[in-house]
Amino acid sequence: MHLEDPQFPPLLKGHAVKAPKRPFGEACRLARARKLGAGDVVWSRNTGRAEFAVVLEPDVALERALQMGPLLMVALGDCLGSLCPPKVAIHYRWPRGILLNGALAGEVRIAAHSVPVVEMPAWLVVGAELDVAAPRQDRQEWSKTSLEEEAGPGITRTDILQSLAAHFLTRLHTWQEEGFRPVHDEWLFRAEGREAPVTVAYGAERLEGQVLGLDESANLLLRTSAGKVRSLAYIDSADLIEPDAP
Repeated sequence: MHLEDPQFPPLLKGHAVKAPKRPFGEACRLARARKLGAGDVVWSRNTGRAEFAVVLEPDVALERALQMGPLLMVALGDCLGSLCPPKVAIHYRWPRGILLNGALAGEVRIAAHSVPVVEMPAWLVVGAELDVAAPRQDRQEWSKTSLEEEAGPGITRTDILQSLAAHFLTRLHTWQEEGFRPVHDEWLFRAEGREAPVTVAYGAERLEGQVLGLDESANLLLRTSAGKVRSLAYIDSADLIEPDAP
C-alpha cells in the first residue's frame, strides 16, 4: 500500500525510516549522538502503524520536561477525536497507554539525557505509536485493538501523523504560555480510572483505586481502595540515557 508522505508544520522537520527501524529508538540514538536536535521528527513508513518521535531541547528541569509525555498523549487524543467518528471512546492509561473503546491501541513513550531531576537535560524525545491496521483474524490477544477495528477503514498513517504533529505544536504552545494545568485537565478528562476504580500496574505492584490526576512531575495521584492517596512516579516509566563517553 502506497501512501503520500506526511506534511509537517514548518517548525518540524521530518526524517523517515523503514522497518525494522523504529522511530523512537532512532530518535533517541541520533539525539544522543547530536545528529538530531529540537524540532526533528522521526517517523516510520510502516503503513500499518503510525509511529512518530520528536526531539526537544528543554529549557526547563527534567522533572518539568517530563510533562511532555502527558502532553503528547493529549495531542494524540485531540488528533483521534478530530479524525474518528463519535462512537470511538478515547482514554489514557497511565503512564503510556492509548485506549480506543476500552482496548489498548497505542502508547506514548519518553526518553531523555540522564541528569538529576532538577537539571535541564541536553535532549528529550517523546514518541507515539498507534496500531492503524487490523491484526490477523486468528489473533489470540483481545485486550488490544486497532484504529481500523474501532473507527473503520479510511484513516491512514499519514492522516494520523500530520494531525498529531499539528496538535502537538498547538498543545506545546499552550503549555509554554499557560503551564501544565490545561494539559492536566484534558488528560484527566480522558483518564482511565477517573470515574470508576481501575487497576494500575506500577512496577511489581497492582494497585486498585481511583485516578485523581497528575502532579507537576506527571506522577499519578491514585486514591487506593484502602482510602490512601499514593503518588506513582512517572519518571520510572521514562528511559533515562547516559551520554556518550567523551
